[in-house]
Parts: sequence; C-alpha cells; structure tokens
Amino acid sequence: MKNLSRLRYFIYLSIIIVGGCTTGKNALQKGDYDASVAKAVGRLQNSPKNSEAMQVLKTAYELALQDHLRKINEAKLSNDLFRWESVMYDYQKINQLSDDIYTCPACLVIIPAPAKYVKELADSRYNAAAARYNSGMGYLNENNRLSAKKAYYEFEKAQNLQPGYKDVKTKLDDAYWAAVTRVVVQPIIVNRGPYQLSGDYFQQQINQFMSSYARNKFVLFYPEEQATNEKIVPDQVLSLNFDDFVVGQTYVKERVEKLKRDSVIIGETRDKKPVYGTVTATLSIFEKSISSSGLLDMTITDWQSRKIIKQQKFPGTFVWRDSWASYQGDDRALNKNQLAMTRRKEILPPPPAALFLEFTKPIYNQLVENISYFYNNY
Repeated sequence: MKNLSRLRYFIYLSIIIVGGCTTGKNALQKGDYDASVAKAVGRLQNSPKNSEAMQVLKTAYELALQDHLRKINEAKLSNDLFRWESVMYDYQKINQLSDDIYTCPACLVIIPAPAKYVKELADSRYNAAAARYNSGMGYLNENNRLSAKKAYYEFEKAQNLQPGYKDVKTKLDDAYWAAVTRVVVQPIIVNRGPYQLSGDYFQQQINQFMSSYARNKFVLFYPEEQATNEKIVPDQVLSLNFDDFVVGQTYVKERVEKLKRDSVIIGETRDKKPVYGTVTATLSIFEKSISSSGLLDMTITDWQSRKIIKQQKFPGTFVWRDSWASYQGDDRALNKNQLAMTRRKEILPPPPAALFLEFTKPIYNQLVENISYFYNNY
C-alpha cells in the first residue's frame, strides 16, 4: 500500500510539472514572456478550456508587450548608430505574438485584439537600412581597401534590411571592386625541353586552383595572359619558379646472401630410401632507386612599391624503386619470397617527364595550402 501511495504521488507530481511546462507557467516564472505566450497558445490550441493556460496567456502577453515596448523606447533614446535594428527586432517579436494568438480561437477570447505594429516595423526597417547605408558611405569615402571591405558588408546589411534602398546595389559593386585584391600569377618557366610538358601540366593545376578559389571573395587571381588581354592592373604579382630540380638520379645497390638449408632430400639409397643433406645457394638482391627532386620559389610582390610581401620555398621529392634478384646454386635453399624475386626482371623506370611530375605533387599540396592560408583573411 505504501508503494502504491508513493507511485500515485509521483504520477501526480509529474502531471503538475508537465502541465506547468506545457501551459507556459514555468517560462512565465522565469521571465521568458515570449516563450510563455507560445506555450500557452500551443496548449489552448489543443485544449481550449485549460484554465491555467488561459491565465498564463493573459498575464504573459501583457508582460511581453510591456517589455518589448520598454526596450523600443529605450533604444530610440540611445546614441547607438544602429539602434533601429533593435527597435525593428522588438516590433517583430510583438507582431509574432499577435500572429500566434490569431491562430488560436480560444486565445482570441482572452486577448481579442492583440497589438500589431505594421507601419512602425516598416519604418524601423527603413531607418535601420539608412543607418547601415550611411555607415557604408563613411567607410567607402576613406578610400582604402580595408575600409572598402567594411563598406561592402554595411551595404550588404542595408540591402538585406531594405532591398533596393537608394542606390545600394551600385554602392555594393563600388565597395567590392575597391576592396578586391587583384593578384596576377606569372607562368612557370621550365627551359629544359623534356620537362616542358610536365611543367605545363603543373601550371594548369595551379591555374585551376586559382580560378576556383572562393574562400575569400575579395581576392581574385588572374593568369598573366588574361591580365594582359583585359588590361588588368594588379595589386600584387605572384611568381613561381623552380630554383633547381634534378630528375633521374639513379642508385643501384647489390646485397649478397649466402643461403643454406638442412634436411633436404638430395638423393636415395639402392632400396629407395631418401637421403637427406644440406643445399646451398648464393643470392644476389639488387635494389634500384631513381630520385627526383626540386625546390619551388614563391614570391608575392606589391605591384606599386615593388616590395616583396611574402617569399617561401617548397621542396618536393619522389623516389621510384625497383628490386629483383638472381642466384647461383641450389634453388631449394631459397624460400618462397626469395625465389619469387629471382623470377622478376628489372623493369624500365618511368620517363623523365613523369618523374618530374611526381616530385611536383607534394610541392603543389604545400603551395595551395600556403596560398589559401595567406589569402583567406586578407
């Protein structure tokens, strides 16, 4: 009986707690008036005669309305340049409360005419856009790239607040091009004939990266040929040159192993019984490696001052390997792996152009990572 009574008590307590949550009473007690109204409305939509939700809605709505109007008046009296955004936000919250109540017939019995500030919201939105526009003009008139970038974001906010405000689209365009850094990328010159094709492919990879770069919209890369044809005056010039590269350094190493294996059948007696003995062999293992490496220099120069902004070198190495073996003696002295190596033949290495391309791959990865890091927040 005691356990049954305790169970009933917990069920009753749970009902009270759940009821308080669903009617908005708890939110009301915490001073979250908007949430309290929303919960009470939701409760009355499902249970129109819930007395607690009715009382919560009446009290919470009055307090929410008073709180938002207080914040609006305080914001209007402040010196904050962007105070109209705060005003707009609170008008939006008031109008949302009104819209919620109109979706609930039982709620309209309690609050028959919830306040709605349509014109006031429109005026505050217009004033907020004007404030951002004026701020953007101030930055734009400073005539430097960093200020132009700030101006762009201010015009963007003005456009979002009030699409088509004045000539904001034109100002957005003006600010963008004043903020952009134009980087002309000079082509890599590979003078040695056999590697020209691979050098061109490496250049294509870089150009593809530059053309698809989108992490910072205020940085634009142009191949030198495009910049010349379109008469683009660069802000910076990015040059890439191999300080040096070596392709096809060949090393061959021979390792000789004396092999012996005991208890191997080497014959048989007259009565056909096996004869066991030791077999030997000399195994020669050949290991061939062809090393190719290079050092790429990246230099970023300011076009007007001709001063170097950044310079860094990126190393790259690729080693092609092959191995095979030969033996003299009894092949039964070799294990399976050793025997398999003796059946392999020396293979031809990749052509020099392919080796060149391979050592540029780690250089490319370092290069694009460095460029991205440098320009991401430029």
